[in-house]
Amino acid sequence: MSRGEVLGRPDGLPDWFEPLLTRVGDCRTEDFTTLRRPAGTGGRHSAVLVLLGEDEDEPGRPDLLVLQRAASMRNHAGQPAFPGGATDPEDADAPATALREAHEEVGLDPSTAEVLALLPDLWIPVSGFVVSPVLAWWRKPHPVHPLQVSEVAHVARLPISELADPANRIRVRHPSGWIGPAFQVRGLLVWGFTAGVIATLLDMAGWALPWEPGRIVELPAATAPVPAARGGAPDEVVP
Repeated sequence: MSRGEVLGRPDGLPDWFEPLLTRVGDCRTEDFTTLRRPAGTGGRHSAVLVLLGEDEDEPGRPDLLVLQRAASMRNHAGQPAFPGGATDPEDADAPATALREAHEEVGLDPSTAEVLALLPDLWIPVSGFVVSPVLAWWRKPHPVHPLQVSEVAHVARLPISELADPANRIRVRHPSGWIGPAFQVRGLLVWGFTAGVIATLLDMAGWALPWEPGRIVELPAATAPVPAARGGAPDEVVP
C-alpha cells in the first residue's frame, strides 16, 4: 500500500495550500483508485506534475496547470493531462522526472516550482506503468506554452473555483463501459486519470462543493482508454 509523503512546508506558502498539504500526508492509494499492484509485480515508472499556483492579479485564487495533447497523437489524442511522462535513467527521482517533462513540454522553469509532496503511486495494469503524481507549488508563475507541438496542442491554468463549480462537473462513459468523473472547464473536457486525481484533491483540500453526479457524457469509440482512478477499470494509456 502506497502512502502520500510531505516533503516540506516552505516559507511563503499560501494559506489555501495548507489544508491540502496536511491531508496529503495521510492519504493512501485507495483514496485515488481501487486497483492494487500485485506483490512482486514490476512496472515502468513515470511521474506527472500536479502544479498549483495563483494568478498575480487574483491572489488567493489557486489554479492548476494542465496541457492538452495534440490531436495527431496515437494515444491521448486531444486529451487534457498533467505535464509528465516516463522516467529517464538520468532522473534522480519522481520530482526530477515531473519537472523535466514539464520543462520539455511547456517550458516550465523548474526553479519556479517547489515540490511539496508525493502522492501515492498509482499502478496502470494493462500498460504496466507506475505513475507518481508530484504535488508542487508554483512559487513564481511565468508564461508557458507548447514546446513539443507534435505532442502538446494547448496549455491552460484552470482555476480551482471553476473545477469545483458543480455546473462544471459531469461524468463520462467510455465505450468499454468505464464511468468516471470529469470536468468541463474553459472549453476542455478533463477526464480519466487526470480528472480522478483532481476530484480526489478537491475533496482532500475541502474545495469540493456538493454536486449531484447525474449527467453522463458519452465518449467517442475512438477515444483511447485512460488510467483508472476513483473507481475506474483497468486501462491502457500512460501519461
